[in-house]
Formats: sequence, C-alpha cells, structure tokens
Amino acid sequence: MGAWSNVKSDIDAVFENDPAARGWFEVVFTYAGLHAIWAHRIAHWFYRRRWFTGARMISQTSRFFTGIEIHPGARIGRRLFIDHGMGVVIGETCEIGDDVVIYQGVTLGGTGKEKGKRHPTIGNRVVIASGAKVLGSFRVGDNCNIGANSVVLREVPSNSTVVGIPGRVVKRDGQRVSDRLDHTNLPDPLIETFRAMQNEINELKLEIGRLKNPPKEEPEGVPVSAASHDNY
Repeated sequence: MGAWSNVKSDIDAVFENDPAARGWFEVVFTYAGLHAIWAHRIAHWFYRRRWFTGARMISQTSRFFTGIEIHPGARIGRRLFIDHGMGVVIGETCEIGDDVVIYQGVTLGGTGKEKGKRHPTIGNRVVIASGAKVLGSFRVGDNCNIGANSVVLREVPSNSTVVGIPGRVVKRDGQRVSDRLDHTNLPDPLIETFRAMQNEINELKLEIGRLKNPPKEEPEGVPVSAASHDNY
C-alpha cells in the first residue's frame, strides 16, 4: 500500500508543478523524470539489502533511457519532481526531502574523494533551477530557491534564495540581503578576470609611456621667456 501511495504522490507532483501535463496516461508513459524516480526506488530497495551490483545495473539502465543519473544509495523523499531532467546527477550520500523540484542539468555531488557523507542534504520544498551545482556535505534548508547555474559550496539557511558563482544568499525570510537579485544576469568570473587584466594592461601602458617620454625640466634660475630670447 505504501509503494502505491508513493506512485500516486509522484504522479500528483507532476500535475502540481508542470502546466504542460495533460493527463495521467501521458505522464505515466512519457515523463522521463518520473521513470527515473521509480527506477531509483527499485534500485534503492536492492541497495539497502546490499545487492549493490543489481542496484547499479538498474540505475545505469535508467540513466541510459532517461539521461538522469541517481545513485542507488541516494535517499529521496516524497513528491520529488524532476522537470525534463537531462543531465541531472544525484550522488550516493545525497538526501532529498519532500516536495522538491529539480530542473535539467542539476548536479547534487561531492567535491573530492572524501569518505562517508560527501553529498548535500536538501530540505523540504526546495527548488533547484537549471544548471545549478550543489557540491559538498552540507544542508540546504527548507523553502529555498537555488538560481540557475549557481554553484553552491556551503550551507544554505532555510527560506533563502541563492544565486551566483560561488553561490551567495541574496534573500532570506523575505528580506533582500544583497542588491543583486537577477537570475538572468549572474556574474561571469571569466569576463570579470579579463576586465581586471585589461585595466592592469592599460595602467602598464601609461607607465611605459611616461618612462619613454619624461617631462622636460626647465633650467634652474632661468625663466622660460629668457631662455627663449637667448636663442635669437
């Protein structure tokens, strides 16, 4: 009964979050995100019983057909919705709460070869926008929004909005923390680096110009007008 309840809640989550969903038949047979979640629930059942090879075979088969890679060890709550989903990666020790929405290209991963808990814990009612990367063993609190293409490397308090590279909190508990809250105009570190380099190059050019053409010094004690008169 519990399994069927989860299946129904997964389908309900699609209708709640996707205005393009037209009917249950279309959702059940054509939504890759839904298929990936169901395959993961089966793989996770095997994983918990230490049938690791079988669990990985299921997850890799699901990855081949859906483009979504969820490690069998990940713990996923109820009503997770993965929209489109291509390129989504969820690591082994990741934990996801209830009513979470994940868009395409999201990575919930680690930062190295550390052992134990190395992937993030995502709270309830979190939205993670396209291309965002949440990397490391920390918690993203409840009711958070992670902006598109953000790279989150540290804990996020509940009721927060995070944008940027690296990710920073720009809104918390309904109050703006930073003046920059524009998900479509995130800072580009490469452009900022080039701009800083160009400024340094301009300063070096000015310095070289001053060295090549030093200002002419007037003879001591001789006015400019007198020095000019002596030449005639």
